[in-house]
Amino acid sequence: MDVKLPHLGEGADSGVVVGILIKVGDTVKKGQILIELESDKAVAPIPAPAAGKVVKIHVREGQRVGVGQLVVSLAGVAAAEAAAPAESASTPRKASPAKIAKAELVAEPEPVAMEAEPPAQEPASESTRESEPESESSGKGSALTPPASPSIRKMARELGIDLAPIKGSEYGGRIMMKDLRDYIQRLQKLALAPKPAVPAEKPVAPAIDFSQWGPVIRQPLTPLRDTIRRRMLENWNTIPHVTQFDEADVTTVQDLRKKYQKAYESKGVRLTMTTFILKAIAMTLQKHAIFNCSLDEAGRAIVFKQYYHLGLAVDTDAGLIVPVIRDVDKKDLMTLSREIKVLAEKARARKVSAEELKGGTFTLSNQGGIGGAHFTPIVNKPEVAILGLGKAALKPVVRNGKIEPRTLAPLGLSYDHRVIDGGAAARFITDLVQAIEQFDEAMVKLK
Repeated sequence: MDVKLPHLGEGADSGVVVGILIKVGDTVKKGQILIELESDKAVAPIPAPAAGKVVKIHVREGQRVGVGQLVVSLAGVAAAEAAAPAESASTPRKASPAKIAKAELVAEPEPVAMEAEPPAQEPASESTRESEPESESSGKGSALTPPASPSIRKMARELGIDLAPIKGSEYGGRIMMKDLRDYIQRLQKLALAPKPAVPAEKPVAPAIDFSQWGPVIRQPLTPLRDTIRRRMLENWNTIPHVTQFDEADVTTVQDLRKKYQKAYESKGVRLTMTTFILKAIAMTLQKHAIFNCSLDEAGRAIVFKQYYHLGLAVDTDAGLIVPVIRDVDKKDLMTLSREIKVLAEKARARKVSAEELKGGTFTLSNQGGIGGAHFTPIVNKPEVAILGLGKAALKPVVRNGKIEPRTLAPLGLSYDHRVIDGGAAARFITDLVQAIEQFDEAMVKLK
């Protein structure tokens, strides 16, 4: 039995092999993990579709493989599982250019040379679509094959041509040789028609031999780093970024964290600044819907989301990964703290699933634990805004005419200027600062 790479999910058609968990001669069970594949920022296990003995491994670690590519060969599988569905005599096979050309030699003295892909795989032209009968697959009409002689049916079957789209010229729609020939000619013209020009990629800067000035170490990009490179370039080039800066007094939040830290730790979780900020963001997004939307560029519309799924940038040894915490507005701080811990651990262990990286409406990038102050985070498309949180620092602040020591955290709100204007950004960050500085203690208490 040949095990081929299955469909990886929406928008993913390939990945890089990062782990091979079997070897030739192993006996595997159905569902047992064969390889681990890195696609975008997630590592997905590829299970065995059936039990059997590993005869051959067709991939190696570091190799990029695509959907449908042969991965592993198994032996000793039950015939019912190993055998492919038998091809029906009435099921047309894919036509090859050589067979189409051969048919044209029989039907027409001056055949058209075939140099393109098999025409049976090309989209039908307008003239072809007009004659296509409605079939059961479209939910309309019937799937009856048009009447034709056995010789015509045989020729169509050998060429891999479906007779259903052909409109017969004889009584009752009966297909004649001329009808089949005309249909073949239309397919050939479509196959040889000029394809739309594909925009050329931007020229890549020529490689520089840095070793001419001294010793160097060359390290290929990992699949994750290459994904980050591609995504960041796309986000920066397609979104007009503006960043709104401010500071939030987190003295009260820090006092609350210290006050309830032991109670949370007794439940197996840590109460961190990230938990407070995520909750404050969710509350602020509910007041400013434009920051919780996406731009539908094709439809020229703004999609306002009625849910609050917040992405959390996690710094890992392999690179930046952004898992998504769902329904932050509906969860208490204990639940949020637990989910932050679980997702961060999964991200650092490269065990986060592709689904856990999708569906975010807004992202938080917290560098406070590392250091640094204000920075400009890049919007995570298709979101329209992201908050960058720097390290809080003790500063002198004037309050009620007196100078007091307060702990201030730097904020950087980057947003998509196609969707959000400066006034909206100023109002959002003002309300966010207020939500942080006036955090309700009742939300922190354990019930």
